[in-house]
Amino acid sequence: MAGHDDTGAAAGAGGGPPARERPTPAGALAADGPGATGPDATGPDATGRGATVPGTTGPDATRPEATRPDTAGAGPGREATAAEPAPDEDRPPAAARLNLAVATVGFTLTFWAWALIAPLASTFDERLHLSSFAQSVLVAVPVLVGSLGRVPVGALTDRFGARLLFPLVSALTIIPVLLLVPAKGSYGALLAVGFVLGLGGTTFAIGVPLVNSWFPPRHRGAALGVFGMGMGGVALSGYFTPRMYRHSENLPFLVLAAALAGYAVLAALLLRDRPGRPVPTTPLTARLAAAGRLRVTWELSALYAIGFGGIVAFGVYLPTYLRTWYGLSPTDAGTKAAGFALVTVVFRPIGGWLADRVHPAVVTAWALGAVALLAVLQAFDPALTPTATVCLLLMAAGLGTTSGAVFALVSRVTPQPQVGSVTGIVGAMGGLGGFVPPLVMGAVYSAKSSYSIGFMLLSSLALAGCVYAYGRMRGAGSPGSP
Repeated sequence: MAGHDDTGAAAGAGGGPPARERPTPAGALAADGPGATGPDATGPDATGRGATVPGTTGPDATRPEATRPDTAGAGPGREATAAEPAPDEDRPPAAARLNLAVATVGFTLTFWAWALIAPLASTFDERLHLSSFAQSVLVAVPVLVGSLGRVPVGALTDRFGARLLFPLVSALTIIPVLLLVPAKGSYGALLAVGFVLGLGGTTFAIGVPLVNSWFPPRHRGAALGVFGMGMGGVALSGYFTPRMYRHSENLPFLVLAAALAGYAVLAALLLRDRPGRPVPTTPLTARLAAAGRLRVTWELSALYAIGFGGIVAFGVYLPTYLRTWYGLSPTDAGTKAAGFALVTVVFRPIGGWLADRVHPAVVTAWALGAVALLAVLQAFDPALTPTATVCLLLMAAGLGTTSGAVFALVSRVTPQPQVGSVTGIVGAMGGLGGFVPPLVMGAVYSAKSSYSIGFMLLSSLALAGCVYAYGRMRGAGSPGSP
């Protein structure tokens, strides 16, 4: 307890003479691994007498670990030192897994809502007679708003916690989903509803700080990768939404609204913020400005814009590319694009898992290096079967791995109180990075009747990211790194 002599506390707790102070072994302060931040990053103090209890604040945050009886089978009279960790201190608690599962389900449903308009764009065109540009704007509005909205939502999560924000945002997303029912007959109404529908894309910036706070450093990469699989909600939307719409025009909106309502109740009951998580008290704008001043924020944004931006770009443009260059039918092109999306979803947690065992920057560098090589091969316009199919699927694996590894790097190098703010900025840049490549590919094809230049540009960006990740970020999060 603060203000009391440690030796007195020891005698009172153990009923015997005070324990003799022992030196703390080297490395005890790094028990959570390099770059650990947040509540779990604190360990024994320099004297070896006390340790900060994870998740507590105030006068009870320290206790005389040096005199705590060893409960792991020690003999009589033996006492544990602060350097002796609890047997399961590096194992995620059951509550961590529950929160991860609930957050992943919510991420999947809100991403389904986020991508609700895109599968129906051609159907709306039949009714409203839209130009190609008008269809592109209609699809782009919710994605752009969702990407930019991650910035303030991430900062709000730092302040108020995911327990409040996740069910609240899920419930609010029901409103634009249901408004699509009367808005189907008006392009202006669809644009307005699509703007609000972008709210569903912001939950990524809510879930990452939640998962990051619950899992110890050595498990965060895999946990964040599992959470990232929620982006498969886009694939679910592409498959189920048009089929339900053909059965009944209002069915997909009603079904998704009901699912979101049920999830909002479930999240309110089950989600919990990590006890003792650091809560910033500075204003929102100040915290965003502080996150923006971190050099690592923009380094991570650039890497994520290549990795996740590549996934978004292929998700938007791959069907067009396959129809235009290889002459596939819309159904076949959509099926192959769905396969590409599935591979990215599967490899995102693999990237996080690898990043827990190898430095995330090294995993990112190898994955982007593979993407650079495969993009060069695809630039030579190989036959679709098997060469182009293999190239595209391996590129999907590389981009998915990159996305998982980059967010493992976020958890390693970002101070815990700023994880939400940094995640919001990085996630926004990743989403926005997906809309430049389709514009470039379309412009290049219009001018040159070839996609080769576009793939060479992708290769150049991926190679630049590979070199930067390995050369600059390889030591990030290690003791003594800047």
